[in-house]
Amino acid sequence: MGWSARTFRRKCSQFWNIWPLPLPTGEVHRVVLVDGIRIARGVHVLIASSEEHVLGWYLARSENSRAWSALMAPIPEPEVVVTDGGSGFEKARRAIWPGSRVQRCVFHAFNQVKKQTTTRPNLPEGKALFAIANRLFDVKDADTAAQWIAAYSAWRTETEEFLSQRTYYEDSGRWDWTHARLVTARNGLDNLVRKGHLFTFADPDLVASLGPLPATNNRLEGGVNAQLRDMLRKHRGMSALRRVKAAFWWCHMHSECPMSPAELLRTMPTDDEIAELYRKASCGAQRSEGPQIWGDGLAWNELHHSSPWRTDWD
Repeated sequence: MGWSARTFRRKCSQFWNIWPLPLPTGEVHRVVLVDGIRIARGVHVLIASSEEHVLGWYLARSENSRAWSALMAPIPEPEVVVTDGGSGFEKARRAIWPGSRVQRCVFHAFNQVKKQTTTRPNLPEGKALFAIANRLFDVKDADTAAQWIAAYSAWRTETEEFLSQRTYYEDSGRWDWTHARLVTARNGLDNLVRKGHLFTFADPDLVASLGPLPATNNRLEGGVNAQLRDMLRKHRGMSALRRVKAAFWWCHMHSECPMSPAELLRTMPTDDEIAELYRKASCGAQRSEGPQIWGDGLAWNELHHSSPWRTDWD
């Protein structure tokens, strides 16, 4: 750039004081993809994206229903929302986007089965379930979806007696499933099939009215989260606060209409302004429910400290 690194850091220093928050446009998108990225322990950034741009982002302590609600509330309800099934999401969706159809990311659904069976199951029942889960990627339309459900239902009927076996474990002093991992994988697929979240993308009525729909949130994982993780990995010396702000800046610059630097400096909140909001909230009555203004339950002193000495050596 023709500058030294020190000069570049000095020119950018004023922007680290800014929190670039999402500005709702009111545009209705047919598909919204949602996911979260872990910045540090107890610090997550939840992200909503269309198939082209980042729509919203939110700082939270964890992926819970209040945080998801705060992310989703400013965004108009889409026809379909694609999710990896993070905790608390479904509760938030029923409250904020009750009319949206849910597409559970097929890749994540497969990974949940693989986590329990591994890629080399020992039991014939596990091998059969892993093969069925692997065929999720072959589903392209309503016919192949029906064929997959039929194959899974047949496996479930054949293994019902086998998976109902229980064993007494002396260390815990109670009876439990003998094949607990296979039961967990089966219950997860049962839940998705029962709710109809597994093959929403193959619904002929939706495809006829909206066109092809995504079966995974790879657009968000690869186009947003992967690039965010790559940026944070390259700048891994940053504090937790800087990593959060870097994620916010990246999301803002990849939104549909990013603001100019002058507009950002003039309109976006600063550290001092948010600290004052936090001080007022701490001195006043505590909110018993509902999302926080700038983050879900994150205390200001968790990302800031009053001492001039560094406290991030660990």
